[in-house]
Amino acid sequence: MANDEQPLVHVATAPLAVAGAAASAAAARGSFAAYRDELAGQSRRAQRADLAAWTAYLTSAKVANAACAWEEDPACWRGVTWGLVAGFVRWQLNAGYAGATVGRRLATVKRYVELAAQAGAVAADELQLVRAVRAPSGKRARNLDAQRETTRRGRKKAQPTTITRAQARQLKHEQPATPQGRRDTLLLCLLLDHGLRVSEVADLPATAINVQRGTMTFYRRKVDITQTHRLSTDSLAAAKAYLAHDAPAAGKLFRGSRQGGMLTGGMSIQGVRERVKTLGMRVGVVGLSPHDLRHYWATLASRSGTPIRALQDAGGWASPAMPLRYAQAAEIANDGVRLDAGEESETDAQEGA
Repeated sequence: MANDEQPLVHVATAPLAVAGAAASAAAARGSFAAYRDELAGQSRRAQRADLAAWTAYLTSAKVANAACAWEEDPACWRGVTWGLVAGFVRWQLNAGYAGATVGRRLATVKRYVELAAQAGAVAADELQLVRAVRAPSGKRARNLDAQRETTRRGRKKAQPTTITRAQARQLKHEQPATPQGRRDTLLLCLLLDHGLRVSEVADLPATAINVQRGTMTFYRRKVDITQTHRLSTDSLAAAKAYLAHDAPAAGKLFRGSRQGGMLTGGMSIQGVRERVKTLGMRVGVVGLSPHDLRHYWATLASRSGTPIRALQDAGGWASPAMPLRYAQAAEIANDGVRLDAGEESETDAQEGA
C-alpha cells in the first residue's frame, strides 16, 4: 500500500510547486509597480527624488550599475547591504542635508529594500540589518541642523519662521486695492485662515470657491482626498473681491504676476513661495514661506482649544501625530502664572499683539 501511495505525493505536489514558483516570480515583477500605484502623485515624485539621491551616492562611491531602475526592478537591490545604506546616511550628513531630509530618504530606501526582500532579491537577515540603520532624529537631528544652519541642505527649514497675530493681520489687510493686491489678499487668507499646503493653493481651480455658499472645495494631493472648507470672514471677503475683478473664468484660480503687478497665467508652486517670501519681507519677516503660514494656522488653532481630531481633519493629515506636534508646542509649563497682580505674561503680550 505504501508503494502505491508514494508516487501520488509527487504527482500532487509537483504542479503546486511549479505554480507557486511561477506565481512568486510574477508577483516579484509586479510588486514595485503595485506599490507605486498606491502612492499619491506627490509621494511618487518625492520617492523618485529620494532614489535619485541614492543613485548619486552610489555613483560617488563608484558602485557599478549605480544608475539601475531602482523603483522598477527588484533585481537592482540584489547585493545591497546595511553598510551601503548606512553609508548613504553618512554621505548625506557630510553633504549638509537636513536631518528631516536624510530621514525621509532613508525611509524610502528601506521601503524598497523590503519590497525587494519580498521578491527574493534581498536575504531576510540582510533586511533586518538594513531596518536597524537609523538617521538622526529628535534632539540629535535638531542639534546637527543648528550646528550647520548655514550649510544645511533641504527644502524645509530646521525650525519654522514664526509670525505674530499683528503681522498676520498686516499680511491679510494691508495689500493694495490692485489686481495683484486682491490676489495676494486671498492667497494669504487661504494660507493663514485655512492652513492649505503650497501645492493645494497652486492646484486650486477657478471653480474652487462658491461665494454664495461661502465654501471652498479643493483636492489634497498629498493624502489624496477632496475637502470642503467653510471660508473665514476674511477669506470670503477676499474671494468676492478677487473673483469679481481679477480671477480667470477657467484654469487655475491664482494668476501669476510680472514685475509691475500685471497678472498673467497660472501661478506655480514656486511662484507662491516667492510671493509669500516677498510679502513677508514687507512686514519685517525674513524668509517667510507658505509652510510657515500653515504652521501659524495650526498653532493658533491648537492654542485656541481646537480638538486634535478636528485639527487633523481640517489640516488634511492622515494621522493625529502631526497636529499633536502643534499642541505639544503650545504647552508652556508656567503659562498663566502671575508674580504680580498687574503683570502680563509674555504669552498674553504676544497674543494681544
